[in-house]
Amino acid sequence: MAGKAHAHAHAHAFQQACRTSIRIQSTTRPPAPYFQTTRSSASPPTRRNLTTYVPNKPRGSDSRSIARRPCQRYASTGTGTTSGPSRRAVTVTSDDGRYNWSELSTGEKAARGTQQTFNFLLVSLGLVGTITISYLLYTELFAPDSATIQFNAAVKRIKSSPECRELLGPASQIKAYGEPTSSKWARARPLAHGSEVDKFGTTHFRMHFNVEGPDGRGVVTVHMTKPRDEDRLEYQLLSLTVKGHETVYLENKDAEHGVKGKVGKMFGVQWR
Repeated sequence: MAGKAHAHAHAHAFQQACRTSIRIQSTTRPPAPYFQTTRSSASPPTRRNLTTYVPNKPRGSDSRSIARRPCQRYASTGTGTTSGPSRRAVTVTSDDGRYNWSELSTGEKAARGTQQTFNFLLVSLGLVGTITISYLLYTELFAPDSATIQFNAAVKRIKSSPECRELLGPASQIKAYGEPTSSKWARARPLAHGSEVDKFGTTHFRMHFNVEGPDGRGVVTVHMTKPRDEDRLEYQLLSLTVKGHETVYLENKDAEHGVKGKVGKMFGVQWR
């Protein structure tokens, strides 16, 4: 009996020693190699995936974090103090308004004030020029007593007169233009016109221009007046003079009143 008990104890001790040895070997064994499966970018889509061996990669780690490690180590080697970008000096030509008035120095405030004053003067000059041009265009082209309006009205009267068409030709072929110049364009020839106010406050508007048709050419004389209390011009004289023919009068208020017309001279031109 004693021998059997001793053999059983010896077998139990041997099993415990084997279990301890196996546990020690399992704890000291190196981790199994990690296999990562990737697809080669150069291989065609129909080929099998290639297997890349990455030794001893820790579980749960990410390849992107490993790729960022050199950058993180490089960034950590800095001094730790960074200085902001230097502010550009504000001058008359470089001021774009990005900085507040309180952030400017005395010289920069003077530069901004000079720039704003210059801009204000430039805008004011542009506004005055626009108003002046608009006024001139209105008085020359659109005002009821402008020379252009009266010229077009007189030409229309000449073309609609049977006596004038008999001397010049068909109305569709009659041309009217200003003083003869070296320019071949009829529209570029200036109109001889002028206005004056007499001692009674009456405005006198005088103008003459040339007309030409297939049958002849002549000169149209216009004399219009506007009393002080009136707002529109009225014809006193509208006539057509063709060389070799009697003058055709479309309007002649002086003859109607029995007053002989006087010859006047203004701007070096004789007006009848």
